[in-house]
Amino acid sequence: MDISAVIITLNEEHRLEPALRSLKGLVKEAVVVDARSTDATVKIAKRYGCRVIVRDWTNYADQKNFANSQARSPWILSLDADERVSPDLRLELLALGRTEPDCAGFSIPRRVYYLGRWIRHSGWYPDRRVRLFRREAARWEGEYVHENLNVEGPILRLKGDIDHFTYRNIADHVARINKFSELGAQKLYARRKKSRWYHLAFLPPARFLKSYFLKAGLLDGFPGLVISTLNGYAVFLRYAKLREIWKKGERIEPVPY
Repeated sequence: MDISAVIITLNEEHRLEPALRSLKGLVKEAVVVDARSTDATVKIAKRYGCRVIVRDWTNYADQKNFANSQARSPWILSLDADERVSPDLRLELLALGRTEPDCAGFSIPRRVYYLGRWIRHSGWYPDRRVRLFRREAARWEGEYVHENLNVEGPILRLKGDIDHFTYRNIADHVARINKFSELGAQKLYARRKKSRWYHLAFLPPARFLKSYFLKAGLLDGFPGLVISTLNGYAVFLRYAKLREIWKKGERIEPVPY
């Protein structure tokens, strides 16, 4: 089972190196498609022996599909620059390397390190994603945000985690919500969805209650409270920006990666 690791990047000099370190001795090659970084991202990728392709940013799905098309192995391990292969997942992947699985892909749980602890609840775990798949059997879809991987064929499960270091701090979390809420609002507008008063009044607190109580965010301590509160805020911001778009009568320009 030959595997190519694929990562898309833009100014990821502070996060890329640990991701590449976690792949060492695990894959046949690492392909990095970079959207014209202005920092040391490309230099770091080349230092780790990656095959680097520089390409203008389009959108998440298209960038990842292009990256997949450049892979030389029949199997692809898709990682983001802020993710790492955990030791347990490494052992599973090494064992798989001695076989040829009868499936189209594998779903892998993702655990997030946030505010000094691993998050085990709050709707953030296990957050299973298909990240190991046959190149010819999968395609990313979605023009705006939260791209989805469409896989044709059976999907099996792995137990080891992908470790996700998604936010540096609360400020980074809020900044990311601000960016992605614009993409989310644009996606809703493209589908001709409207922002009603009840979306703004009821959906945010409902999202908080779901995350904090139904998804046991309270068991994650202070980070769980922050996550649940910001989950509600993200919903409010998305629908508030959707209302703004309709008032202006125009689409927000796509937000860069």
